[in-house]
Amino acid sequence: MPKIAIIVGSTRPGRKADAVAQWVNKIAERRGDADFEVVDVADFNLPMLDEAVPPSMGQYANEHTRTWAAKIASFDGFVFVTPEYNHSTSGALKNAIDYLYEEWNNKAAGFVGYGSVGGTRAVEQLRLIMGELQIADVRSQVALSLHTDFENYTTFAPGAHQEQTVEDMLDQVVAWSNALVPLRAA
Repeated sequence: MPKIAIIVGSTRPGRKADAVAQWVNKIAERRGDADFEVVDVADFNLPMLDEAVPPSMGQYANEHTRTWAAKIASFDGFVFVTPEYNHSTSGALKNAIDYLYEEWNNKAAGFVGYGSVGGTRAVEQLRLIMGELQIADVRSQVALSLHTDFENYTTFAPGAHQEQTVEDMLDQVVAWSNALVPLRAA
């Protein structure tokens, strides 16, 4: 079975990404077609990118980079949970992504965005990044609105219809993670 990381893409105090990621994980755990794990970028304490050698070289000088690399390398696919800040993803998530290269390659990714327009602009930015990292991003995505999926714009309370959207996205992430096994094996 593929192993899929649900990546909490915000480190901001008062963030919503952890609640959203736990909700996605709860839905994912009912499935029997993959192993899912929540991976919180905040747990890795990554400073602003501090590796002198480009990540495509795979020569990591710092222990925090090696720890992050080992964690990401252990997965076959990803679900990125991202807020939308200024029409893009969070700086913390972008920084964490930029630390690595090969560890991301030939894997699948899905997205759960949240914000005033469902985090769709943040996901658009992430889709551009995925292409450079040789990650196959899936079509279905979850767009959570601060207006309708959060009470008073703060307490996460997703609409019932969102659960099927998560299932659709996970179906695609699992399928693509399995389909890309030969590329990862090579």
